[in-house]
Amino acid sequence: MEEDAAIKLSKHVSFESEDSNGRCPICLGSLLQISYLDKCLHKFCFNCILRWTKVVAAKHRSAPSSVKCPLCKTENFSIIFGVEGSCIQRHYVNKDLEDSFILSKAHRYRLQCYYTEQGFLDDIFNISQYWKFRKFCQPNCWLQTWLTREIQALIQEEDVDIIVHHILGVVKALWTRRGQKAHADAPEKKQEEFKMSVSEAARRFLGARTDRFVYEIQLFLASGLNIEAYDGVYIQRLGWSSPGVNTEVSQSDLIDRTTVIPYLYIFDNDSDGNE
Repeated sequence: MEEDAAIKLSKHVSFESEDSNGRCPICLGSLLQISYLDKCLHKFCFNCILRWTKVVAAKHRSAPSSVKCPLCKTENFSIIFGVEGSCIQRHYVNKDLEDSFILSKAHRYRLQCYYTEQGFLDDIFNISQYWKFRKFCQPNCWLQTWLTREIQALIQEEDVDIIVHHILGVVKALWTRRGQKAHADAPEKKQEEFKMSVSEAARRFLGARTDRFVYEIQLFLASGLNIEAYDGVYIQRLGWSSPGVNTEVSQSDLIDRTTVIPYLYIFDNDSDGNE
């Protein structure tokens, strides 16, 4: 590691506030294997910021040599870690990138749903009634699995556990609070709180897809169905074939049934013109 970076880091660490909350800005949990971006020196869990660099790299045709900090947007070239041990180490963002995640038929089906007109299932799954009749007091036990598939499809990464854990934690906290005061708040207020909280939790990962993602969560919860039954209703309304393992569905078959060809990269609001 270069001497100037080491000196800069040592000075930064020595002047850090002792009463820091010790939370990672990405997973919002306690910092595990503390690491720093080399230019702005913002602090993250090593695995969280490493995963972030890989998600960002997925929007480029070739591996980028730098990554923007998720907090301040400063360009950084490496992750500095090992500061708690005897040997400070550096990981460059353009090295050791994993192979791209291959979308399954089910992932492609869910991704294409985001390019259909919103609201075409509202006559089957009534989101307003979900809130009006306090159905949120009965959490959907399939939500975690559904979220995992949804986010994998949207960001085209297999390892989305951190993101799912973060969003699911927000949802469960809202369920708990609403259950305690279910009769106190108007349904519209409950729904707006849900939309704002989930949007805030998801936007750093999903960018321009966030608003539709929040709608899709509500639609799935309002259905009260397991994933297989929900997919069956969704696909039947769309006029598509099942994305299941035993059904032969090509990507061109799906694209032919929608008016918009999905652009698979996700950071629409932060494009640098390389895609």
